[in-house]
Amino acid sequence: MTELAGKTALVTGSVQGIGLAIATELARAGARIAVHGIAGDLQVHEVCTALREAGSPQAEFFQGDLREPERIAELMAAVAAWGGADILVNNAGIQHTAPLAEMPGEKWDAILAVNLSAAFHLMQAAMPLMATRGYGRVINIASVHGLVASKDKAPYVAAKHGLIGLSKVAALEYANAGKTGLGGVTVNCICPGWTETAIIEPQIVARAALHGGDRDLGIAELLAEKQPTQRVSDPAEIGALARWLCAPIAHNVTGISIPIDGGWTAQ
Repeated sequence: MTELAGKTALVTGSVQGIGLAIATELARAGARIAVHGIAGDLQVHEVCTALREAGSPQAEFFQGDLREPERIAELMAAVAAWGGADILVNNAGIQHTAPLAEMPGEKWDAILAVNLSAAFHLMQAAMPLMATRGYGRVINIASVHGLVASKDKAPYVAAKHGLIGLSKVAALEYANAGKTGLGGVTVNCICPGWTETAIIEPQIVARAALHGGDRDLGIAELLAEKQPTQRVSDPAEIGALARWLCAPIAHNVTGISIPIDGGWTAQ
């Protein structure tokens, strides 16, 4: 199926993990992909080639340091010159765990900048064009920590809670943009629980160290604390949901936050 043919998707942090899985699904649906992230030339080439092989008519890399509003503006200007983003996926994120009293101030600033403020700047630049075209999709990868808290993650939890609030405001402001046939403009959050990505690897390593370096036991301990299914999610599962949210049929799904968390937030 090519339900997104003719659409352009900017997916931040799309050189690996959840971002790459989402970009791959959107490519399979026929969208052009504006790739973004931190990667060397070889990885960029491999990712863009794989997305074209998956079905994207075009996949190109766009640079932009999400900690800096000026660099974000340059990123969006480059994407606008490429045709503008019909779909924006705010996926890029960073993490640092430490008790509140020990959290370095610079970590707070960086996590808030990348995980929350960048989404604001990107949405502010992209959404007026979406409204003009009558179709637009913003998908913010908010994490289960946008819905509940955990110890030692103050900046991450604060940013993800803020991202959900930001998404609700934008969803309301753009709710009547476009028409059913065009697909309208929607803003939604996906809230993954434990997912096989690089961002959780330091936590797995720390837990594994408590079990003599046994990685499987480290993962099991993490899941037992929070995720009732005791199964990790695959990034492709988040990609499949993102693709559905981008389809025109999802025109009335807006302002919501969908957990993929194995029952974590049902407790």
